[in-house]
Amino acid sequence: MAHQQLTIVAQIWAKPEKRELVKTELIKLIAPTKKEEGCINYDLHQDNENENLFLFYENWTSRELWQKHMENTHITEYMKATEGAVEDFTLYEMTLIE
Repeated sequence: MAHQQLTIVAQIWAKPEKRELVKTELIKLIAPTKKEEGCINYDLHQDNENENLFLFYENWTSRELWQKHMENTHITEYMKATEGAVEDFTLYEMTLIE
């Protein structure tokens, strides 16, 4: 079976007083991630109505390579740096229909 492209949508709700810290740490993830094997795009957004909401829109050539990304050092460092600063986090694994 051929590997299927995986789309990830990750919602990150920052605590209001920690918003800039979370934003800075999220931005730090972009450059190293874009260099990773399997990364098609890795786009960070901030909500226009609620500045505490960040959204990553990502496409990966396979789930295996995305899982490898999730184990990388820069993800671990982000988790440590933002501990206690994130209100809520939701991750969706999705498949493109057409």
